[in-house]
Amino acid sequence: MLFRVDPSSSEPIFEQIVFRVKHAVAGGSLKSGDRLPSVRELAKDLAINPNTVARAYESLESDGVIVRRHGSGCFVSERGNALSNSERKRRLDDLVQRLVTEGFHLGFGARELRDALSERLSSAPLPTKREP
Repeated sequence: MLFRVDPSSSEPIFEQIVFRVKHAVAGGSLKSGDRLPSVRELAKDLAINPNTVARAYESLESDGVIVRRHGSGCFVSERGNALSNSERKRRLDDLVQRLVTEGFHLGFGARELRDALSERLSSAPLPTKREP
């Protein structure tokens, strides 16, 4: 897995790892069943504390992105999501609210946010509809 973290970023390193793994899965560079590096391997590659990687993997596991197999490691889970439809919608609403809030503080209006989201969605390698 080739990705980097930015230690000078205001985003915590474990969250950077979580996002990059999710991005790799969404983009298809990590597929269902692919094995992730061990906690120690990734910590060494990124020159970070293994506890940071462990925390990221715990978050990914709780989100259903990866599964841990005792003695074998962590693997990208099947495409389905174990979260209920109402929880998935709640989380999506939280993300959209964060986008609106951050966009406002950057000085963007509703139209600019819609255009940016539309542009990103049209270039994203995501399915148009995802079954629960």
